[in-house]
Amino acid sequence: MGAGVVQRGGGGGGKRRSHAKRRPMSEINVTPFVDVMLVLLIIFMVAAPLLTVGVEIDLPDTSAEALPTEQEEPLTITISADGEIQIQNEGLNGAPLIAKLKAIAAERESDKVFLRADGGVSYSVVAEVMGALNSGGFKNIGLVTDAGGPALDGTDQ
Repeated sequence: MGAGVVQRGGGGGGKRRSHAKRRPMSEINVTPFVDVMLVLLIIFMVAAPLLTVGVEIDLPDTSAEALPTEQEEPLTITISADGEIQIQNEGLNGAPLIAKLKAIAAERESDKVFLRADGGVSYSVVAEVMGALNSGGFKNIGLVTDAGGPALDGTDQ
């Protein structure tokens, strides 16, 4: 920050007195500080909206172990080809799906759930289960798929 020297005494062009007192200027020049803060404010105002834009995807399960920061295993809902719905590896056994999901949601900290559906299951069944998951308190739904499917340009990968 700029600190200058204030001179006392005459200022014209004459002889300078050797005994003129010089004392340091005690005020801080805050103008450069304010300029830097305003530039940083503008940068963050422009950059902040760009950080939230993106497409969220959940990758398929792998054999890798979960990161240590995950506190609990994500809930997995499976719809088989014959329309049977399983939570983790257990069938519903006649229990209503939404009531069972609400009971599970009350015990869990995370609202993350993975939905696995057979390719032969109709879209309406998958949509109904997603609606039940939403009603049961699970808002973070990830669809699990296999990798290596056809590309959007029609070629196989």
